[in-house]
Amino acid sequence: MVGRRRSGWGLVGRIVVGGIAACAISGGGDAGSAEPAGNPRHVVVYREPGRFAGWPANHGIWIWGDEILVGFSRGYYKDHGESHHIDREKPEEFVLARSKDGGETWAMELPQPPGALVGTRGMRHGLVPPGIPEEHPTDLTTPMDFSAPGFALTLRMESPDAGVSRFYYSTDRGHAWRGPYRFPLLGQKGVMARTDYLATGSSDCLVGLTAEKSGGKEGRPFCARTSDGGLTWSFLSYIGPEPGGYAIMPSTRRLSPTELITTIRVLDPPRSAIDAYASLDDGRSWSRISTPEPDAGEGNPPSLSRLLDGRLCLIYGERKAPFSILARLSSDHGRTWTGPIVLRDDAGGRDIGYVRSVVRPDGKVVAVYYYHDRSGPTRYLAGTIWSPAKP
Repeated sequence: MVGRRRSGWGLVGRIVVGGIAACAISGGGDAGSAEPAGNPRHVVVYREPGRFAGWPANHGIWIWGDEILVGFSRGYYKDHGESHHIDREKPEEFVLARSKDGGETWAMELPQPPGALVGTRGMRHGLVPPGIPEEHPTDLTTPMDFSAPGFALTLRMESPDAGVSRFYYSTDRGHAWRGPYRFPLLGQKGVMARTDYLATGSSDCLVGLTAEKSGGKEGRPFCARTSDGGLTWSFLSYIGPEPGGYAIMPSTRRLSPTELITTIRVLDPPRSAIDAYASLDDGRSWSRISTPEPDAGEGNPPSLSRLLDGRLCLIYGERKAPFSILARLSSDHGRTWTGPIVLRDDAGGRDIGYVRSVVRPDGKVVAVYYYHDRSGPTRYLAGTIWSPAKP
């Protein structure tokens, strides 16, 4: 799992402003004021007393019309003070939640017991967590078809320290998964994968990943590509220079056949931020174009979506008081961003966020994240359905 990373909490004062002000690249996003979103509606994706649900950003989210699938970790609750409140001495499961009505209601799907195979060899009903003896990653021998109507791909690291990653895929909207398959090191000391991919055809796909730095710790994002359905992968480029701290967890969107944008979680003291990078050559090179969140406090990964009107929507958790789920919008391909828009600020503490988000066919954004509110300690999976204001 992702280790806890701290950059200090810090407190930033907030005021409610009458409008949303665009923020230029020279100054980054506006960290000192927040506009309340007028119409977000919150739902519970999964909640169970005594349990811990978390980190959908590590697993992925997929959408097919009004059907949405999200992956997350489920464990047992244990109070660790300021750390993640999951009991590391009890099992942690990788599970799924599915909605068939655009995120309004959800049902959890449990993985099949170890060794319960259906269909051809290597097919499992659900996702089985790493560490099960029967589950040994193998090499992919049959190409994936990224254009299959029910295709879904998830990339996962075994641990932040191991530097070894794997992937699974589904062709039936995540009801059954093939894998795990080894993801190559691509000349890196280690690869720490989370799910960030852009399929551009039946055999072609770009992925955003994080590499081990030269000093031996996780912390440099890069872009890789396959042109043969995942049988082989090639390193394309690093996304930015190697930081002194870390830059991790890219969230990437395509803007044109050659233009990409990605947002990165950064801790490079004294900076703790979310940076945006652009590529004009389909991932072969990148340049930093803005800092949508200049003061991320303790930090949280970004979730980047593209709205139906072409604007970009960035959603992330804020792990500093008042502990919020925030959004920012961009109308110019990420060069400038609005000030923070508060989707909710009723969290009970810092153990929140790791957002994944999708855009429904009607234009509404569905964001899924882990959360705990002031009613009690349970860490649960929550969702917010939101219509961004017209530009």
